[in-house]
Amino acid sequence: MNTAYLSLGSNVDAEVKIGAAMRALQERFGICRFSPIYRSRAIGFEGEDFINLAAMIETGMTPMELRDWLRELEDRHGRDRSLPKYSDRTLDVDILLFGDLVIHDEALEIPRGEILKFAHVLKPLADLAPDLDHPTDGRSMAQIWSESGLDASVLEEIALGSGHADDE
Repeated sequence: MNTAYLSLGSNVDAEVKIGAAMRALQERFGICRFSPIYRSRAIGFEGEDFINLAAMIETGMTPMELRDWLRELEDRHGRDRSLPKYSDRTLDVDILLFGDLVIHDEALEIPRGEILKFAHVLKPLADLAPDLDHPTDGRSMAQIWSESGLDASVLEEIALGSGHADDE
């Protein structure tokens, strides 16, 4: 079995899609661990806020098998792959880390570069696995977060079903 860390995000019917994805992960992989859930603004385009979190699973799948399973999960929830990279997402689930593997090809990037670039990816991962070392950087997720300079104020920790002040 391998430990994989995933990033989940949605900004289209986000609470429903994220809740469904969390249940699907539990049904497929059994016990999963989840980070706190965060609301953040869309990056790179004008759109609804995103809901993001990280998940840890144990799997006997290869990285490519897991990627394919996650793509099927996204597709079941209406993912449109013809849209630009920075656009609305019904469901986006990426493999951030897979054991200590390092894979960089056109089909798969592990560790995922977004870990070091975006607060909405790094902060949930650092919350979930603060002592986990990045396989190429060498620092722990907590250390990377504390030294990142990324703006934590762009993230609002929420509970699914909590809504927010802009709701009518």
